[in-house]
Amino acid sequence: MKGQASSSYKGAVKFRMPTAQNLVPIRLDLDVDGQKFKDTFTWNPSDPDSEIVVFARRTAKDLKLPPGFITVMASAIQSQIADFRSLEGQDMYPGERIVPIKLDLRVNHTLIRDQFLWDLNNFESDPEEFAKTFCADLGIQDPEVGPAIAFSIREQLYEIAVQSVASARENRISKKGRRGAEYTPVSKAGSTGLDLVKLFGHKSSVVRTI
Repeated sequence: MKGQASSSYKGAVKFRMPTAQNLVPIRLDLDVDGQKFKDTFTWNPSDPDSEIVVFARRTAKDLKLPPGFITVMASAIQSQIADFRSLEGQDMYPGERIVPIKLDLRVNHTLIRDQFLWDLNNFESDPEEFAKTFCADLGIQDPEVGPAIAFSIREQLYEIAVQSVASARENRISKKGRRGAEYTPVSKAGSTGLDLVKLFGHKSSVVRTI
């Protein structure tokens, strides 16, 4: 399958997720007094911080987790949101960027391995809608698979966006240190669109029930 495409974006752009909704992918892997809790979800960074504690309390209550999880969970969520917010307003490296997204997931009894291309310049893309179409096309009926796919896409796009900020920062430093020098950022997304099509364009999805 291929990611959603859009027209090229040539101007400078400030940090944000390359998706229609600017959401933070949150991953929790907590251990309180020997009891573990794992979860993944997205969070709107514009929501007030007071909602974080409310969410942690409700989650602990609904899942019957010990009270000690509330503070630990709220702190973990807050930390990841703070990291995201610290990048807001910073420049991202511009240009035509088609990157590979890889799926290697096991959700309940469904194993998914796939790879496809995604246009980072398309700020109207929707991982949730893409995941819904993906599941429909492959006949996946487990309702937990779609959200897992969407989260994986968002998490990878976030990592790439962070790399883009780092590349823009390095570019500024390079220009100051070496006037007139050409700078090409090196990242996981550093291949050309043509090379990526050769590598990923012919791949097919692998979905197994286990």
